[in-house]
Amino acid sequence: MKLTVVTYGTEGDTRPLAALCRVLMETGHETHLLADRATLGSAVALGVPASALSGDIRAALMPGATLGSVVSGKARFNATAKALASIANASTHAWMQETADASAGCDAIIVSGLAAFVGLSVAEYRRVPVLGAGLIPLTPTGRFASPFLPPGKVPRWLNPVSHRLVNGLLWRAFRRATNAARARVCGLEPRGGVWTDHPMLYGVSPSLLPRPRDWPANATVCGQWRAPSGDWTPPAHLARFLAAGEPPLYIGFGSMAGFDRTGLVTALTEAADGRRVLFYPGWSGVNTALLPKNFCVIGETPHDWLFARVSAVVHHSGSGTTHSACRAGVPSVAVPFAGDQFFWAHRLAALGVAPPAVDGRRLRAAALKQAIAYAERGDVKARAAALGSRMAGEDGLATAVSEVERLIAR
Repeated sequence: MKLTVVTYGTEGDTRPLAALCRVLMETGHETHLLADRATLGSAVALGVPASALSGDIRAALMPGATLGSVVSGKARFNATAKALASIANASTHAWMQETADASAGCDAIIVSGLAAFVGLSVAEYRRVPVLGAGLIPLTPTGRFASPFLPPGKVPRWLNPVSHRLVNGLLWRAFRRATNAARARVCGLEPRGGVWTDHPMLYGVSPSLLPRPRDWPANATVCGQWRAPSGDWTPPAHLARFLAAGEPPLYIGFGSMAGFDRTGLVTALTEAADGRRVLFYPGWSGVNTALLPKNFCVIGETPHDWLFARVSAVVHHSGSGTTHSACRAGVPSVAVPFAGDQFFWAHRLAALGVAPPAVDGRRLRAAALKQAIAYAERGDVKARAAALGSRMAGEDGLATAVSEVERLIAR
């Protein structure tokens, strides 16, 4: 089969789909991945054919930019939805054209992220099957509220309604630009409501989030989608640091930016309290020269290799990093900033493998120091190790490939 895969978001959105494309290729299928240019490094490394979609998600996350207010804590859900929609709506016409061009002759389209509505429209235009690929649970359920709402704030009986409300609000924010591009690029009629009938494959661990019993048959929890590090070799300074003492603490917030960088350095330094730390600056723009000598600054490093060598993982609780920390069998300290990160932070605490979340938008050294101490407790380490053992038996990519083949053949 020839598959077009389209997503738009940060590296955490693109990397799992690049891994899925790689395994699909290894099983005899052709793939073409479309995503933001700054996030295509994983696709290049895996040898996955890829093209850049218009836009610049990294620039949108910088202080003062479209998503900067979201990360810095100055925006609630409605403002977050508008910020996401403004990024997508500015490029919807270009994405529609780019996806339509790339999908010529394909057998199916896999859609995800901010480009999902574009991909769904192009699949309609091409008259080919379409599959959704999700890294967060978007299918309505009574088990938990929408991941985009503050955990624990919605009455349980309103959980299913919350999903439909949030999904509807997002569609309304995207609808005008999507329908305009549907007409101009694909000659399609305007769409009134959000799509609900297409199959959804979730790159989510059933050990971390069991499949809700009230989900429809077209929603599948596959397990994490990750590319193994293989024979990756660490740079000399990282190897020396790891060999020089006990397993260090890892701190990294991935693609998060837009916060007080100097304040972050101060909070991290005080909270670490002299501990050995591996720090990944990611997209933060932090001046690493301000960090003390107990911090070792690292670049892009495979999580499956690195997290097995650390004592705990302090992270923004994005879906990918959350899964990787859990799979490594080490405790987390969740420092969420925006979106579904609070959902995953709440899930980690509920499983007992992390303390209650430390809000990244109002990061305080004392709160982070207390959370790190909690993660170092023996009972937390034992629960994290047990969760990692359960996740080790999951093969999310194999499950996803099997489902892709089954659903398209049907």
